[in-house]
Amino acid sequence: MRIEIPQFSLVAMVGASSSGKTTFANKYFRPTEVLSSDFFRGMISDDESSQEVSKEAFELLLMTAEKRLELMKLTVIDATNLQKNSRKQIIDLAHRQNVHAVAIVLDLPESIIKERNMNRENRKLRERVIKNHIMELHRSIRNL
Repeated sequence: MRIEIPQFSLVAMVGASSSGKTTFANKYFRPTEVLSSDFFRGMISDDESSQEVSKEAFELLLMTAEKRLELMKLTVIDATNLQKNSRKQIIDLAHRQNVHAVAIVLDLPESIIKERNMNRENRKLRERVIKNHIMELHRSIRNL
């Protein structure tokens, strides 16, 4: 597999929880290029899985992305990015910074995602949440 992206761009990882976004981002990008929503939740609350601080975590993540882009640094946003509004924020930021917006979509079979979720040591999600993520992903793909 070969994926070419502009050297200076804003990359959004898109996929259900447990689809491999973080693994992919950590394999193909520098650690300093990857901004993880989980990391920023941990920065705010000391708990990377705390959904209660998602709003604040994303504010900090997007501010950090903006600062990196001002310095012309490739920036990768590692989050599900399934909701149209979250993708719009990323696209708006890319437009403001005059950079390409790139989406890397991980669309794996539901069975694999469920298996990976069950094998997670931390933060296993309910099956209902996984199903919702997959449905949102398939709706999202049509509008990318």
